[in-house]
Amino acid sequence: MIALLLAPLLLPCAAPLLARRVLDRCPPVAALWILSVSALLLAAGTVAALGTLALTGLLDIPAFAALGELVHPLRTAPERLVLPLAALATALLILATLTLGHSVVRQAARLRTARSQAGRQPAAGDLCVVESPHPDAYALPGRPHRIVVTTAMLRSLDAREREALFAHERAHNAGGHHYFLAAAELAAHCHPALRPVREDIRLAAERAADEAAATSVGDRGLTARAIARAALAAHTAHTSRSTVTPAATTGPVPRRVTALLRPAARAPRAASWIAVPLAVCALLSCGAAGTGALHVHQDVEVAQGETGP
Repeated sequence: MIALLLAPLLLPCAAPLLARRVLDRCPPVAALWILSVSALLLAAGTVAALGTLALTGLLDIPAFAALGELVHPLRTAPERLVLPLAALATALLILATLTLGHSVVRQAARLRTARSQAGRQPAAGDLCVVESPHPDAYALPGRPHRIVVTTAMLRSLDAREREALFAHERAHNAGGHHYFLAAAELAAHCHPALRPVREDIRLAAERAADEAAATSVGDRGLTARAIARAALAAHTAHTSRSTVTPAATTGPVPRRVTALLRPAARAPRAASWIAVPLAVCALLSCGAAGTGALHVHQDVEVAQGETGP
């Protein structure tokens, strides 16, 4: 049982390498979905395994065993192994909860500030121009969707480049990319090995918006130039926007520009198979965590005298 519960804690360590292969080989939208779902499954397996380990250790303590109405000792591994693992699992769960809670509060405050700032400005459709000396542009989630751009950013681009930038930000809102970024943030707080995957998800979201913008304006070179100039203008600007607010100036911009300067190519048929190892890893994590939790549940029923050993 302990081995089953340790597997979901080790499997995410393979995710960064597998995620990078998916990002390199799959179309951006497909990569975004694959990486986000896999990260959430790996995070769920981690939390389930840690929770089960913590519960197992607690039920080995007489006071908690009495609360659980255990009439027989719980059949687990030796206490010298279970109790340290349970203590570590409990500490990790508490740490993850605290850091996630802090992140949620911080991101929510930044989103409220951004929406309040945008709400004070007249909007032209979904476009909101904010007077600021700092070049910036981003898609603001929520209802109604907003594209926020500063006057300094507008002055940094010509008319056609602005059109490409706006198309990029509209693609973020149309694709609901803030949900994917929120999922990546959640997963990264559940297991440290998923933090590089969070960055891959952010890049996939930007690449998906880049491709949508290039299709919208009909010029890949123009889109690449707009992204590069916007990123260069915003390079020295200080921003405190939420990490779940997508923006054209985030991510490894040279890599994105290089992809845009290449002709759009259809993904080879073999690309879909690149996602199989990552999907298997995620499913194994959830399966092992679920099986381990089921075994503990059955052991608890035996200890309660509800079923025979």
